[in-house]
Amino acid sequence: QVQLVESGGGLVQAGGSLRLSCAASGRAFSAYNMGWFRQAPGKEREFVAAMGRSGGGTGNYAESVKGRFTISRDNAKSTVYLQMNNLKPEDTAVYYCNAIPLRPWGQGTQVTVSS
Repeated sequence: QVQLVESGGGLVQAGGSLRLSCAASGRAFSAYNMGWFRQAPGKEREFVAAMGRSGGGTGNYAESVKGRFTISRDNAKSTVYLQMNNLKPEDTAVYYCNAIPLRPWGQGTQVTVSS
């Protein structure tokens, strides 16, 4: 089973950047596809980005973040990252990482983008 701890969120002005990290504990992190998801107030949780087990390629992205966000992973550190550039107020949400297929959710990390 994989346990997940997200970090790196915060308050940033529009146009700014943040880098989120997700540290995984448990066995065989490299056996899991990994993704980032987010949930804004009053909205359903939505997909943001995903990356395959090997970390090769550029990943898959929601249209709303394509060209601004980059997912990466370091299997040696059992960590997946989300580099977020040119942030917009509509990116404000709690961000979660998870394995794909989904496992129990972590606590997430809050990202707030001010205009």
